[in-house]
Amino acid sequence: MSKFTEALERGKQADGRQSAPAKEQIAPVDFGAQARAWLNDVAVAALEAAKAEVAEDVTVDVDTEPLRQDEALAPTVRFQIYRNAEVQAPAGRTFTISVAVSGEVSVSAPGVVAESVGNIADMSDERFRSFIAKQIEAAAKGS
Repeated sequence: MSKFTEALERGKQADGRQSAPAKEQIAPVDFGAQARAWLNDVAVAALEAAKAEVAEDVTVDVDTEPLRQDEALAPTVRFQIYRNAEVQAPAGRTFTISVAVSGEVSVSAPGVVAESVGNIADMSDERFRSFIAKQIEAAAKGS
């Protein structure tokens, strides 16, 4: 009976040693912080770059106020793109960049189907920049 008890104790100790490193390696991920980081590092940076690049023809207004709300689970950023000739009464659409709980980032506007432009796990801005380019072209044409 003592051999059985010793084997049981050794098994408990071995199990404790194996599970301890696994518990240390798993760090909780703050979804809101990760979403805000993507929006700051990818979306706002791309919008600011586009704003500087097309300043003569098209205006890009970025509203990051919702992004600065720390308590928001899924932060958002709003922006408008319109021709400079319409500065007095901007007719451009207001787009909202939002992050779903799955991590998918999409851009939507009233009357427009939401378009997926990235994922917070991937810091690439290629799809988002492509979306912005399409919207700038549409605004420059006046549509």
